[in-house]
Amino acid sequence: MAVGRGARMWRFDAGRICLDLVATERAGGVPGTGEQLDGPGHVAQWLTDARLVPPGTELDALDDTWVVRFHELRSAISRLMAAQLGGPPADGALEQVNSLASGAPPGPRAVRAADGDLVRALSAAPDCAGLLAVVARDAVDLLTDPVARSALRRCQGEDCHRLYLDTSRGGRRRWCSGEVCGNRERVARHRRRTSGTTGAYGPAAPGAFGPEKEIPPGVE
Repeated sequence: MAVGRGARMWRFDAGRICLDLVATERAGGVPGTGEQLDGPGHVAQWLTDARLVPPGTELDALDDTWVVRFHELRSAISRLMAAQLGGPPADGALEQVNSLASGAPPGPRAVRAADGDLVRALSAAPDCAGLLAVVARDAVDLLTDPVARSALRRCQGEDCHRLYLDTSRGGRRRWCSGEVCGNRERVARHRRRTSGTTGAYGPAAPGAFGPEKEIPPGVE
């Protein structure tokens, strides 16, 4: 699922919110993208789009300190997940995540909307520590769940570093998204196969048979 407004389009398809946070770092997304949480405004947008706070929630206290603290948590989670996949030891990262997970997440409550329907709200204005605790607890849950931990994968797409949980039958999923990295790989494979195609008068010119099109899933 991708949501977002303005210049930011987030994807929330990694299977866990802690992995979705990792995907916002410079090396965690689509090739060519940079830092996605580069200021208080984008942190506020991500928190809302990730449904960690209900739409319309005032985050008056959100400042550059929040940006730094979310970056620090993101880095700790990223290093822990990399270690699970055979990377270097994540010295100090586990202690950092555990410490943040011990905070008190904001309490939810149901309130009446203008049309009478019940909607989710928070019992008090969320602070940075409480929201960090939500993401840190999700990371703890993942790391301590053998089933979830064994499903942790890194995308095999070229230049993509996204982490995700492989819940496919047989555990054979290769990409963070079949529609994004999967389709990109299929298009590249198709181009490699057809780049040497020749006709009676030599190699076919680019576009000679119409504009290039994406190759739908299932076409090899």
